[in-house]
Amino acid sequence: MSETTTPQTTEPARARASDAHVAASAAAAAVPKDAAAVILLRGGDDAGTDDPSVFWARRGARMSFLPGFHAFPGGQREASDADVPVEHSGEAELSTMIACAARELFEETGVLAARGAETLTKGQRASLLDDLTSERMSFPELLRHYGLRLDARDFRFCGRWVTPPFSPRRFDTLFFLVNCPPKQEPRVLTAEFDEGAWTSARQGYERWRRAEVLGVPPVIHALRTLAGGLTEDLIERFLSVPQAHREPVRRIEFVPGFVCFPVRTPTKPPATTTNCYLVGGREFVVIDPGSPYEDEQAALNLCVDEMIGEGRTLREIILTHLHPDHVGGASALMEHLGGRVPVAAHRLTAEPLAGSVRVDRFIEEGETIELDGEPPLSLRAMHTPGHTRGHLSFYEERTGALLTGDNIVGIGSVLIDPPEGDMRDYLATLGRYRELPRLKVLLGGHGPAVGSPREKIAEYIAHRLERERNILAAVRGGAGDAVEIVARVYTDVPAQMHALAARAVMAHLEKLEADGLVKRAEGGRVSAAGA
Repeated sequence: MSETTTPQTTEPARARASDAHVAASAAAAAVPKDAAAVILLRGGDDAGTDDPSVFWARRGARMSFLPGFHAFPGGQREASDADVPVEHSGEAELSTMIACAARELFEETGVLAARGAETLTKGQRASLLDDLTSERMSFPELLRHYGLRLDARDFRFCGRWVTPPFSPRRFDTLFFLVNCPPKQEPRVLTAEFDEGAWTSARQGYERWRRAEVLGVPPVIHALRTLAGGLTEDLIERFLSVPQAHREPVRRIEFVPGFVCFPVRTPTKPPATTTNCYLVGGREFVVIDPGSPYEDEQAALNLCVDEMIGEGRTLREIILTHLHPDHVGGASALMEHLGGRVPVAAHRLTAEPLAGSVRVDRFIEEGETIELDGEPPLSLRAMHTPGHTRGHLSFYEERTGALLTGDNIVGIGSVLIDPPEGDMRDYLATLGRYRELPRLKVLLGGHGPAVGSPREKIAEYIAHRLERERNILAAVRGGAGDAVEIVARVYTDVPAQMHALAARAVMAHLEKLEADGLVKRAEGGRVSAAGA
């Protein structure tokens, strides 16, 4: 079970959340913010173009939301967007979102998709952009001052996608196809992106299929659709999937062959779901079917049935570790499959689960699970203790994908809680992750994928070592037990969380004692070694 934290907390509760708490958290997480994105095309006026070019950019490695992923220019709606008149729109909400799309495109790439902009020189557009970004003028003021107009016919609506509930940041995003104006060239202008480029739709999609780039479902859908050419039914093809009409995405394929299927579980806020993964092609495995709720189990059953119906073979069910939000649906899935599919886990996971979840075989360090498909996948099992003693991770070197279970998650952080949790083991596990070759993406047990793996690992290590230094300083300053240490070190944590934070402190103290830096006396009091 993961420890997940908001930015203002550190070590939240391990105890299972009540159904009411989970429901409240889910409701709070289900409020996406209005946003707009632009699929910028080059040569888009030539109907029938076989393989149009599209501009996309890679999100910076240190961004909190989807770092390392390729995306289209866009962002959140601002209040002033409602003040922009849009010709030929006929709908206030649509006009507002077109204004949002035009403003974000200008701010992020310097492309001004407005009628009248063709009379401006490159230098004049740069001056306008400076006026906007320096807040000397709002976007509506800028357009009025220079006699520029937005026209809905330049912004073809092609879908409205909602970020899945598992994400710490959610958006209700309207996508628009926009032809790049003549004599304007997009470029990356904000810290949100670290590089941007034109790509043919077909080439971009094939790069994703070869696991060379990362993309979220609406981006991959756009590339795949555009690769079919700029035909008369282009918009119809864009809107042909239910997800383009605000239906939440359940099967999220961040990396080809790795389908993330979030299921609602009694996990810890801010997470409300646990990521179940269906990995493979013609042969596949199901990793961590964690939901105890019948409706979520039914949804996962349907997904598995659909994959089997496509002619695929389910090899086995795999558990990364023993926490209830990762194993809660294993028996139900086994029963649904008539007991024909075995369950596999590490021996140190299987033993505590005896009597609740049947484990048919043990997975050990270094085992390779070969999955036939196009392309074939090879999962290398890693025994990665830290969060729990029997924790397993799986690395696929060709794609650079690492399934981290709850050792690294895409939302919040991780609770190391003795005796199952061990801080020394945990830091060693993070060190092993860091040394993996070709590492491109972390697929954690909660939240979205992380496309800046080495930066995230370094962040996790730095956080733990900083905690350790502060705890050691508190002990040297006279704090003699976990409660006193929490009072000195966890000053940003609400009082009702202190008992929970004390468990994390115990993990650090065990490591510091093993390192010879603190000593424990009768009654459990601690002091600095040599004091």
